[in-house]
Amino acid sequence: MPYIDRPTYLAKLRRWRDRDVIKVISGIRRCGKSTLMELWKEELISSGVAPQRIVHLNLELLENEHLLEYHALHAEVLQHIVSGQTTYVIIDEVQNVPSFEKAVDSLYARPGIDLYITGSNSKLLRGTLATLLSGRYIEIEMLPLSFAEYRVAFGDDGRSLMRSWSDYLHDGSLPAVTAIAGNDALVHDYLSGILNTVLLKDVAERLNVANAANLNAVTDFLFDNIGNLSTPKGIADAMTSAGNKISSATVSDYVQGLCASYLFYEVARFDLRGKRILKQERKYYATDLGMRRLSCSDTVRDTGRVLENVVYLELRRREGEVYVGKLPGSEIDFVTNGPSGKAYYQVAESVADSRTLEHEIAPLAALRDNHPKHLITLDDVRPVSHEGIRQVYALDWLLDR
Repeated sequence: MPYIDRPTYLAKLRRWRDRDVIKVISGIRRCGKSTLMELWKEELISSGVAPQRIVHLNLELLENEHLLEYHALHAEVLQHIVSGQTTYVIIDEVQNVPSFEKAVDSLYARPGIDLYITGSNSKLLRGTLATLLSGRYIEIEMLPLSFAEYRVAFGDDGRSLMRSWSDYLHDGSLPAVTAIAGNDALVHDYLSGILNTVLLKDVAERLNVANAANLNAVTDFLFDNIGNLSTPKGIADAMTSAGNKISSATVSDYVQGLCASYLFYEVARFDLRGKRILKQERKYYATDLGMRRLSCSDTVRDTGRVLENVVYLELRRREGEVYVGKLPGSEIDFVTNGPSGKAYYQVAESVADSRTLEHEIAPLAALRDNHPKHLITLDDVRPVSHEGIRQVYALDWLLDR
């Protein structure tokens, strides 16, 4: 199967090529990091880089097992350096090497090396990078397929836009599911395997989890409550009431581990009047909705919150950090302040009812600034302005890359 193009991430790699930082490509397991590195190799070669100037080591391959020691990894890379020219060094799943940062730091310190590393394990990512690599890196956070990438992966297969959307929500967006789409049994087994691997290897082992049932219960709770405000105490109380006694401290540890492994994203609330991040409740969104479906009794439900989840992930791709906007007595779903500047977003499944429309646009109308304000819905209508608030059809917006 040909590689699925990932233009957003390739563009980021181009911007950082030959710059004096370590390029770290992070993200959940099987989101396409290794494939991105293959695409990057192809682009380097097409730009005139001789193949011998590219060192690519995938540390998940059995033939590279002898490199799972940082001295051996370091020596292997140095053996292939081309003197007097830039050598592009790509190391996939570097966290498999204990003390990998010693090899990475040493390689980075040598002239003539442009260094790229990938990883999906929280031993490498989410808060540990700054300590391990002394701040000399840029992180390119990779998500599974956007809806636009998903559509391109299938080409012109005759499916309607809405059918593609339904399949996207059902199967999820990990690239490998595009090769087995339509076979529910294979999709189920594949996603179950990835989910179990993340929980066991990236969360339970790192946190020394003694009660796997409680970890699974916290995971199920977060999947079932995407887009809802949550606190560790609230989750602990709900689980204890359901018969799973657990402390809020333990819930907090589990939630941090689940976010560190990229299974969920935590979104803080930002007080738009006080201009500060609030420390109370957070919202959580799932990185892959196919795995969420498995956790939630194999059904796609709460379609409004599912749409909100998809919009959150797309905003994270396009704009970077995303917050929930807090106003007195109301809330704005998302606030961004990325390359395009500050913008506000409300998300609703439908605003065909006039009262729903009024309810959704009221928080945006209360803002007294000139930053763009958007209302994203699944109502298949042309873009329309509500006194400066631009309403758009979600699927058109998602496909507008």
